[in-house]
Amino acid sequence: MQKSNILPYFEAVFAVVVWGGTFIATKIALEEASPATIVWIRFAIGVAILGATVLSRGQFALPQRSDVAYLALLGFIGVTFHQWLQATGLQTAQATTTAWIVASTPVFIAILGWMVLKERFSWLRIAGIVLAAAGVLTVVSKGNLGALVSGQEGTIGDFLIFISAINWAVYTVLARRELARHPAARMMFYVMLFGWLFTTVWIFGFGPGLSEMAGLSVRVWAAILVLGIFGSGLAYVAYNDALQALPASQLGVFLNIEPLVTTLLAAAMIGETITPVTLIGGAVILLGVYLVNRKNT
Repeated sequence: MQKSNILPYFEAVFAVVVWGGTFIATKIALEEASPATIVWIRFAIGVAILGATVLSRGQFALPQRSDVAYLALLGFIGVTFHQWLQATGLQTAQATTTAWIVASTPVFIAILGWMVLKERFSWLRIAGIVLAAAGVLTVVSKGNLGALVSGQEGTIGDFLIFISAINWAVYTVLARRELARHPAARMMFYVMLFGWLFTTVWIFGFGPGLSEMAGLSVRVWAAILVLGIFGSGLAYVAYNDALQALPASQLGVFLNIEPLVTTLLAAAMIGETITPVTLIGGAVILLGVYLVNRKNT
């Protein structure tokens, strides 16, 4: 296999490993910074990196006036609201639990396709949805569904992360229209730019403004810079490059690695415990996702 043919696979692995680590970096950053501060700095860096990438590739163009409102909507849903859900959720949710819940997102995309686009559902797809739901409940409850019902297991953060998975499915369905009009990197630049502008209103209108930044430790600054440079910048560039070279179905396989990366990093870096129940629940989620996205079903 030639080097040029290998590169998209390396880019896909790079993006997935980085995104798996972003949950850990967010947990570390939340030790001293509010969600608004983290998201604002993170996406300011991401906008700069994506903008530089678009310019260097000669893909820059102003959006048509008719596209501006739609791109702004995508920015609010896919960046501002989505990151508020995840950063706020991670204040109480474990990074490992978060990653496995997020792994169920393709199931919600399929459900939206059925509801909005009237796509047909086979019994195998329905079974996949049930399995994925059972896996999420297993991970959140740590295998004790009775404790989940009584409120002894599960947190508000888990619920917000669950909402974020549905929200990302909504964003994905809505973003398909713009992907047909713009190169992926340019569309993501404008989506991220609008999302960052909305986040600016959030941090200065309802959040701490710049007051937290001076007191952040080196460790927390390092975590936020990792989120910005790698999580919101280089990983998006690498993933979009891989998307242009590889079928979406192959990239889906790489995305399934993300919660495994988070699980291992969470154990090594912030002391979260890897339990058999978490791994079993995660495997059930991935099986459900596979059945939902299996072709010719």
